Amino acid sequence: MNWLRHIQAWLGWSDQATPEHLRRGQLGERAAKRQLQKLGLKYLTTNFRSDRGEIDLIFRDRDCLVFIEVKTRSSEEWTRPAAAVDAGKRRRLSQTALDYLRLLKQPEVKIRFDIVEVLLTDGEVREVRHLPNAFSLSRPYRY
Repeated sequence: MNWLRHIQAWLGWSDQATPEHLRRGQLGERAAKRQLQKLGLKYLTTNFRSDRGEIDLIFRDRDCLVFIEVKTRSSEEWTRPAAAVDAGKRRRLSQTALDYLRLLKQPEVKIRFDIVEVLLTDGEVREVRHLPNAFSLSRPYRY
């Protein structure tokens, strides 16, 4: 049991009200964040939302803004987690990244899109795979 669960139990809070897929996703995002920080990336924000979508994590890697989609799975039986980032998802991520850049007043920075695959076994993180520069800004968008 991790420290957060200890505190929740002590306070009498239950995370049973949170659906399993959301708990799994939060676990994956925390694991991805730790892994990327170990690799030297600078954490900026989690779950940036705009009208067009959400970006799980945003980091900075030297002079590059990195928009990260985290895919957490308990099995790779059918396909790799990154395969879930299809053309529609890439388009929404691209649009949301451009919304983020607008909020920053269009800084002159490089951008890239990474995917982090998090694999679980019995609710625990088994493996974290970082796929840098997994896809480009979707057409017809440019930055």
